[in-house]
Amino acid sequence: MALTLQHLFRKNITTQYPEKRLQPSRRIRGQQFVWRVDLCTGCATCAKSCPHGIIQITTSKNGENRYIVDKIEFDTGRCMFCGLCVEACPFNALYMGRSYEQARYSHRLLWADKEILMAPQDEVSAYGHPELEERLPKQTLLVYGQFSQEMVATEND
Repeated sequence: MALTLQHLFRKNITTQYPEKRLQPSRRIRGQQFVWRVDLCTGCATCAKSCPHGIIQITTSKNGENRYIVDKIEFDTGRCMFCGLCVEACPFNALYMGRSYEQARYSHRLLWADKEILMAPQDEVSAYGHPELEERLPKQTLLVYGQFSQEMVATEND
């Protein structure tokens, strides 16, 4: 009973989601992939490591004994976002994204093609790339009151 009473009188930690957004973890496995075409060699190691086989890559050779990625697609509707493809990429060309707002009304809209994967506004996650962790913003933790202090400071400005 004492534990119940202790939590009864503490400050509320609920946020109003669309108006106030929290910072996710730096190593979030968000529902998004970010692909760097300049680093990708078309080796298809990411597609081979995927347990569900959701990655489709089509490559062609150019004259200099290199591969060009003609098509790369992810079926994010079937993906379990395990991150094995990101960890398997030997050239650091594939990242998990930090976005968690990827809901769609139709299954065919859940395919991520070349243009979606190369979107410049997408923020990469530090999952599988710990060297990026220092450059990303810290996670908002509601339990310790961090978010409420930040909101009071921004509302007073």
